[in-house]
Amino acid sequence: MHRRDFLKTALWAGVVLTVPGSHALFAKRLTAAERPDIAVAHGSSPASVAKAAINALGGIKAFVSRGDIVVVKPNIGWDRLPEYAANTNPDVVSAVVSLCYEAGAKQVKVFDHTVGDPRRCYKQSGIGEAAARAGASVSFIDERKFRDVQLPGIALKSWPLYVDALEADKVINIPIAKTHGLSTLTLGMKNLMGVMGGHRGRIHQRIDGALVDLAMTIKPVLVVLDAVRILTANGPQGGNLSDVKRLNIVAAGRDQVAMDAFGATLFGMKGTDLGYVTAGQKAGLGRMDLDQLTIKRITT
Repeated sequence: MHRRDFLKTALWAGVVLTVPGSHALFAKRLTAAERPDIAVAHGSSPASVAKAAINALGGIKAFVSRGDIVVVKPNIGWDRLPEYAANTNPDVVSAVVSLCYEAGAKQVKVFDHTVGDPRRCYKQSGIGEAAARAGASVSFIDERKFRDVQLPGIALKSWPLYVDALEADKVINIPIAKTHGLSTLTLGMKNLMGVMGGHRGRIHQRIDGALVDLAMTIKPVLVVLDAVRILTANGPQGGNLSDVKRLNIVAAGRDQVAMDAFGATLFGMKGTDLGYVTAGQKAGLGRMDLDQLTIKRITT
C-alpha cells in the first residue's frame, strides 16, 4: 500500500496516531470516566494492536471475569487465505483468546456458521489452527444446537440461534471490515449472522432491522474490529488481492452501533450510510455520532 493511499484512508478513519509506546501502558484499570468509547490501535503486529486496543479500554478484565465461558466470534465464512481479507485475521483472534485466558476464563469457544465448507474455511483462514494454539475450543457448527429464540421484532419476531452463543457468559465479536453486496459493508452487527441457523437468505429483504434484532439479542460485551487488511470491493468473499488494502488497524469498543459507524469511516463513509447503523441508533442499541464520542488513538 502506498503511503499516499494510507494517509488518505487514515484521514477517512480519523486515525491520528498520537500515542506512541507499548500496549502495556494501557493495562491499568480505568474508571468509567477515563474509558474511551472506541480505541483505535495501529502497528505492524496484528496481535499487538489487538491487545493495545483492548488495553486502552481498561484491559480484558473489564470484560471477562474468572470462570467465564466466553464465545469469541470471528468471521470464518470463506475458503480464503488471510491475505484476501475475507475472514478475520487469525493473529487477532488468537490474541483475544489468549487475553481471555489471562483474565481467568474457564473456556473460550470459537466457531462460525460458514458459507463454504467449514473444514476448508477453518483451515484456509488460519483461524482454526491459531485459535486452537491459543487454547480455544474450536468447533464446527452442530445443526442440532440451534434453538428458536424470541427477538425484539424490528424485523424478526423469532429465529433459530446457536445455543453456545446464547448460553455463554460473555460474547466477544471479532469481525473483519469489508464490503458486502447487500448490506454495503459487513462489520460487527453483520458478523453476528454466524450464530443464526435456518435459511439466512430469508432476512435479506429486511436486513437492516434483522441485524439490529440479532445484535439486541446476542449483546456482545466487546467488539474488536479487524482492519489489519480491509476488503474494499467484491465482498464479502473477495478473491482478488487488488481489492485489499492493508491498514494495520484494530479498533475496539463496547457500543455496537458506534463500532460499525467507525468501521464505515475506513471506507470513506459515515454511519448514516448504513441502514442497520441508523436502525440500531433508533432502537436504542447505541450511538452513531462519532463526534460525540471519545476515540483514543494509539500506535504500537
